Amino acid sequence: MVCFAFVTYISAFLLSHCYRSPDLEKRQRNYTCMDAVRTHLGEKRTWLCGFLQYLNLYGTSIAYTITTATCLRAIKRANCYHNEGHDAPCGAHGEHFYMLLFGAAQLVLSFIPNFHNMAWLSVVAAIMSFTYATIGLGLGLAKTIENGTIKGSIAGVPMSTPAQKVWRVAQAIGDIAFAYPYTLVLLEIQDTLKSPPPESATMQKGNVIAVLVTTFFYLGAGCFGHAAFGNAVRGNLLTGFDFYEPYWLIDFANACFVLHLLGGYQMFSQQIFTFADRCLAARFPDSAFVSRFYAVRVPGVAASYKLNLQRVCFRTAYVASTTGAGRQVFSAACFVVGTFAFVGSVEGVVRKRLG
Repeated sequence: MVCFAFVTYISAFLLSHCYRSPDLEKRQRNYTCMDAVRTHLGEKRTWLCGFLQYLNLYGTSIAYTITTATCLRAIKRANCYHNEGHDAPCGAHGEHFYMLLFGAAQLVLSFIPNFHNMAWLSVVAAIMSFTYATIGLGLGLAKTIENGTIKGSIAGVPMSTPAQKVWRVAQAIGDIAFAYPYTLVLLEIQDTLKSPPPESATMQKGNVIAVLVTTFFYLGAGCFGHAAFGNAVRGNLLTGFDFYEPYWLIDFANACFVLHLLGGYQMFSQQIFTFADRCLAARFPDSAFVSRFYAVRVPGVAASYKLNLQRVCFRTAYVASTTGAGRQVFSAACFVVGTFAFVGSVEGVVRKRLG
């Protein structure tokens, strides 16, 4: 975790200095990661970088959809266990319905015009993230103190074969690598900052705080969770029902998690929306479907909303696709990512076999 945090900070440090480069005197700006790659590496690498970046953003949107459904289902089950007892047959069904609810909410939020209009949503998401992380860390610490002993082992969950062990380690490494995704949209975030002071200087302070705080909570929740439950710990302390009481606190933490995911989904998806808007506007500059905006009066809002038909169609299709992707699609993607992590450990398996 510390190594990935360090790599993330270095990546963020280098990217932040690409915002105004290579010619600082002409005030040239690279508004996106693709712009920075185009400036420094050329057009061919730009499209490769863009494909991988937006594919990652799309996969993250699917992951957030599934995670939200899991949190909402956990709230329902926590109430069921509280009312019916811990041995009650509280079913695990309902995920697809919760995905549809999340998709409906994202359909509304997706009509936020662009990244610059998302300040309020980002603040809410950040507060919710801090809240549920604090609750998770506190529950793990309290359970460890209650047990009076530290459970688990350094070796982790025992496996029947070395190959299974290596596979589980590779999955864990993949989960840790997925813990710092914000560098994908770092330049887009930096573009919202005002200067002076220079955007890169402000971003550096934010990077340090973000990496330190998130690493602290990741390590705290992970270590205390393992210390409290040992090898029986679940992947998520708030949804795996390692804790049953206080049920209201579990519900509140999961609700905060859902609100955080609502904002996080938009944080990543808005980059795809902006890219689509620019590409379609450049390809069809004279199309009314793409370029024309209609003023729509919204009840209770003084200013009218500028509606664009292209945005309605594309963003609706995008949200529908991430909502309908389903667990099987995301599991397959995780399998591919895990395979790349697994390849890096093949040498260790061969050495063990030969030795």
